[in-house]
Amino acid sequence: EVQLVESGGGLVQPGGSLGLSCAASGFAFSTYSMNWVRQAPGKGLEWVSTINAGGWSTTYADSVKGRFAISRDNAKNTLYLQLNSLKTEDTAMYYCAIDRSGTVRGRGTQVTVSS
Repeated sequence: EVQLVESGGGLVQPGGSLGLSCAASGFAFSTYSMNWVRQAPGKGLEWVSTINAGGWSTTYADSVKGRFAISRDNAKNTLYLQLNSLKTEDTAMYYCAIDRSGTVRGRGTQVTVSS
């Protein structure tokens, strides 16, 4: 059974930083590209970032490019997302997902950016 468990969310002021983690199990993590997606209150799922299986290729949505950094540790079956220079509009539930559309994703971790 595929399991994706996100952690690391919280409340942060604008301009602050957070580090998210996603522990994966039940599938061959090291052979899959992985994704972060998010859902803001009242909105649909939004793709944030993708990293390839080997970890050497990354892509980002324009809204987070230059502020967020995706990485992975295949030895630990763990995906990461470093969020820097956070804005109020980054407030959302953040999910790690096997697919870019977020169909197979975890339960999420809440990130709230507010002063």
